Amino acid sequence: MDYGISGKSAVVCGASSGIGRAVALEFAKQGVRLTICSRREDELKAATLAIKEQSKFDEIIPVRADVSKKEDVDDLISRAVTQFGGVDLLFTNAAGPKPMQFLDTTDQDWINAFQMTLMSVVYLSRACIPVMKQRGGGSIVNIVSISVKQPVQNLVLSNSLRMAVVGLAKTLSTELAKYNIRVNNVCPGFTKTPRAEALVQDTMKREGISKDEATSRLLSDVPFKRMAEPEEVASLVAFLCSDQAKFITGSTIFVDGGAVKSAL
Repeated sequence: MDYGISGKSAVVCGASSGIGRAVALEFAKQGVRLTICSRREDELKAATLAIKEQSKFDEIIPVRADVSKKEDVDDLISRAVTQFGGVDLLFTNAAGPKPMQFLDTTDQDWINAFQMTLMSVVYLSRACIPVMKQRGGGSIVNIVSISVKQPVQNLVLSNSLRMAVVGLAKTLSTELAKYNIRVNNVCPGFTKTPRAEALVQDTMKREGISKDEATSRLLSDVPFKRMAEPEEVASLVAFLCSDQAKFITGSTIFVDGGAVKSAL
């Protein structure tokens, strides 16, 4: 599907694997000029080569960056502006907090999760918004989780801090509408990513069960009884960044196969 975003400039975070890589590939197929980042330089380089080969598009700049660090974010956005003249689209994405129960957490666990989950979005948004204003508008899409509607067992850090991202996005959507900047959230359910594998492994360890049993338990509330493909999430992200979604802002949209049981 052609989303009409060819020629735009996008920053895609966490692009070395999983949903971030799928978003980067979808954007490349759409002809979007890309600045992609990850903390893992070797994996990022490999992902860049693979995306170029699969999309037949080569305007892709890989930047090693830890988005929980302001200086890395500032360098990332500066590289995008220098290379492509600005930023039109921003996909915020960072490693999820590790699976834990509340009584197992330390102060440092909370600080680390706060920096990676919330402050990464703050740093990225703060760096991109002035550039988007100069360009006459833009679109920010944050990856959060179904936990903002329905908390996930053993994910107390994620359950707590991703709600803050939703609150930030809703606030920004109101403040930035006058600049034609839209802000939305996408909430994947269990998706075939390294993060999902980590959750399966955590369940196996905690419950003393097999991988098949752990996977079935995680998918017990999903009517389709399968995980999402990363590409299924990426398609929604591309749509939200397109003019076809130009009247959608401040929304939190689920890609969860019906796992969340709330009617609203």
